[in-house]
Amino acid sequence: MIGSVSTVRISFRALWVNKMRSFLTMLGIIIGVGAVITMIAVGKGTSEQVSKQIATVGSNMIIVLPGSTTAGGVRGGMGTQMTLTRDDAEAIERECSAVLYAAPILSGVAQIVYGNQNWATSVQGTATNILAVRDLSLTAGRNFTDQDIRNSTKVCILGQTVVNMLFGGMEPINQTVRIKKVPFMVIGVLESKGQSVIGRDQDDVIYIPLTTAQKRIFGTTFPGMVHTIAVKARSAEDLSRAEEQITQLLRQRHRIGPKQEDDFSVRNLTQMLELAQQAAKAMALLLAAIASISLLVGGIGIMNIMLVSVTERTREIGIRMAVGAKTWDIRLQFIIEAITLSLIGGMIGIILGIIASQLLSYFAGLTTIISPLAVILAVGFSGLVGVFFGFYPAYKASLLNPIDALRYE
Repeated sequence: MIGSVSTVRISFRALWVNKMRSFLTMLGIIIGVGAVITMIAVGKGTSEQVSKQIATVGSNMIIVLPGSTTAGGVRGGMGTQMTLTRDDAEAIERECSAVLYAAPILSGVAQIVYGNQNWATSVQGTATNILAVRDLSLTAGRNFTDQDIRNSTKVCILGQTVVNMLFGGMEPINQTVRIKKVPFMVIGVLESKGQSVIGRDQDDVIYIPLTTAQKRIFGTTFPGMVHTIAVKARSAEDLSRAEEQITQLLRQRHRIGPKQEDDFSVRNLTQMLELAQQAAKAMALLLAAIASISLLVGGIGIMNIMLVSVTERTREIGIRMAVGAKTWDIRLQFIIEAITLSLIGGMIGIILGIIASQLLSYFAGLTTIISPLAVILAVGFSGLVGVFFGFYPAYKASLLNPIDALRYE
């Protein structure tokens, strides 16, 4: 026990005497641990941001898009042909057991005017259940009703961005705005949803009754036609079943034969957004892996310096062996030095990593989350680096012949 304490004391003294060399040895570990902490914080923050954006879109969401056109052998993309109707949406909600709600949407961009203020935004004619489909809530006012739909009432619900641009700090409820010169009364204000995964402002929108949009704002070539149908499945487990039921129902309603292509497209929005989240997580792991390389480089630096130290202190090692130090004592001395350098460097690296994460969050606007697990792993890994790369120099030192060591100049 006394010999071990003496070995520890000798190790610390050797590091303190060579302070500059000890610091330069730790530098690789400091940079490596700091980089790992920072990159994991950035990756975890990005993943968390994507998760929040997924939540804002709405849970268990499915989007039904109209089909494509084919003219002169040239095929247009999805949505170039109006093939969906309000009746399709009602049939989906009524006949598909895995579906909770289905909201038809007829949308376009229009100029909105209030007083001397104006703003171009997305205007969406839809049904009353759109709030339930999109997991939206109102901060003021009310939703439009089935009677508003039947009577094509000129009422609207504003997103928070539209409220800010047109009204500033004024109360918008019961005020009149003009959409394509048609007066609409504001009956509700939506709670802010922020940006979507693709960076679109989800608050830059106005909802109006579907029939009002068809008759007063956009018009349709065929009555009842809509651009999309937003569907909410009963649960995440019902998403696949809902897709199958919607596909079968629409093929039947549109009289599509067994060998004919669908004139619509059913897309599981939740799965698409989860893929974005998985990509963010993969990027976080990639960043952490790249940063870990610097830890490896730092470990190699420790080994190189310790090997030089063994050479420089050959005579000292010979004297210790001559006065009774055992092989294990010599090995323990150099291993303790390597571990001490790694752990101190790791601690400093953690502090710098946390500071760097906060600076990135403040100046670059990145979302960073410090993970306690990442901190623990970084410290543990830096200790393992010290043991791994410190063992060979320690082993080499313990094999020195005491007589040869004493003769070494």
